[in-house]
Amino acid sequence: MPEVSMTVNGRAVRREVEGRTMLVDFLREQLGLTGTHVGCDTTQCGACVVHVNGVAMKSCTMLALQCEGAEVTTIEGLVPPGTPLHPMQAAFREHHALQCGYCTSGMVMMALDIVRRCREPDEATIREQLKGNICRCTGYHNIVKAIAAGAAAMAAQHG
Repeated sequence: MPEVSMTVNGRAVRREVEGRTMLVDFLREQLGLTGTHVGCDTTQCGACVVHVNGVAMKSCTMLALQCEGAEVTTIEGLVPPGTPLHPMQAAFREHHALQCGYCTSGMVMMALDIVRRCREPDEATIREQLKGNICRCTGYHNIVKAIAAGAAAMAAQHG
């Protein structure tokens, strides 16, 4: 079996994987990082979004082997354990931008990518950029508010 080496949430990992192992399965089953969810296996829902080399990627259709040498960040890697929430996570909580929570990790990771590309996105930009993420519980209104608030909090934090 081939081996893959990558850095996940700041920690170097090396594991044997079957060539067909999807990144989401590698993260969940081999590393025990269950915050990344599998919702569709077809890149339609976005529950599996993680950052690969700083860019949002849907891990349900990306092979683990494609991440050889990559830096992967999951929802668990946004802040060290025992520390306050990331400003985007706090904004999701404050603005009631979650219901069942299944899509939340993917939404937060996509939100951070939106902010990376557009420092303070407006509502239209947020809605456009979220087209690849599905929430089956809400009407997206609070998610959009949370992303705008999280972006503002991040901008204030970084001056």
